[in-house]
Amino acid sequence: MHAIREYPHFKILPPALAPLVRSVYRKHIIDPATDMTDLTIRALRPEDRPQWAALWHGYLEFYETALPDAVYDSTFARLLGDDPQDFSALVAEADGRLVGLTHYLFHRHAWKIENVCYLQDLYAAPEMRGKGVGRALIEAVYAAADERGAPTVYWLTQEFNDTARKLYDRIGMLTPFIKYQRP
Repeated sequence: MHAIREYPHFKILPPALAPLVRSVYRKHIIDPATDMTDLTIRALRPEDRPQWAALWHGYLEFYETALPDAVYDSTFARLLGDDPQDFSALVAEADGRLVGLTHYLFHRHAWKIENVCYLQDLYAAPEMRGKGVGRALIEAVYAAADERGAPTVYWLTQEFNDTARKLYDRIGMLTPFIKYQRP
């Protein structure tokens, strides 16, 4: 039997056992409107498409980006693919609806023997911010990286993303690197 790994606010089963349980992670978060809500972090499912698309649209809108429907179709298909090396997604669910998402992938790194994990997208619905959704999703990616033996999880954000950066400063480490890309 595999042991459950402990994280500050998080419990996850190894991937081999995950299909045997309904949720990967469950946490109580305070919701002033309803007093208490259960938060579940789980893998993305085919039936999540409409809610996932709405969340990803909100994420892209925050970064003042719009993408054609073909990119939504391609991204969703890749996220549901058979190879978690290509691309993976976790979603946060509360009261039967999706309230957050993260997309991540593992890749080789010239400075390490092991693969590293790139957390590409992270988004919590505006009404759920400050309630632990972002932290729970990041900790779930940390756990996935630990399970895969990836010593590094990294991500990018824009300088003006002050709210998210307050969380990132608590659970990550700011590096001195500056991103460049082909124009």
